[in-house]
Amino acid sequence: MASDLKNLSVFSTDELPDITHRRFGILVSEWNTEVTEALFEGAYQTLLFHGAKAENIIRGNVPGSYELSLASLWFAQRDDIDAVIALGCVIQGETKHNDYINHAVAQGLTNVSLKTGKPVIFGVLTPNDQQQAIDRAGGKHGNKGDEAAITAIKMLGLQQQVYSKF
Repeated sequence: MASDLKNLSVFSTDELPDITHRRFGILVSEWNTEVTEALFEGAYQTLLFHGAKAENIIRGNVPGSYELSLASLWFAQRDDIDAVIALGCVIQGETKHNDYINHAVAQGLTNVSLKTGKPVIFGVLTPNDQQQAIDRAGGKHGNKGDEAAITAIKMLGLQQQVYSKF
């Protein structure tokens, strides 16, 4: 469903796992700071609201969205990190750079998740313009950061379900 038809901050919170002792890495792109800081705030507050401790949320900054993949690998390789949330914003410009960046980041984050077996969440906005980005970073379409945090929590719950002994 297109995000202009859905509020990114509205999702089911039924049966969320206890995340009191879980540790999260949140990576934030410094490119499009107005947007990425709003995404971070959404993700951070959502994790806290659902039981994460502030001291269990570790933030890292990267220059741009392209660098999210490598930084996610570094975070995911840490034994004390349970899930990684990668936040960025690549706005379509006059060239096709956004296509290359978005594809590389999506593939890179997928590879990190598969390599480490940990949830690595794609919280990167790919809007056509600045207003669409703002609308999805706490504006009229909610906050992709909220959605990314809930996705991390749900994936940890599924991981726990899959690997728990019956």
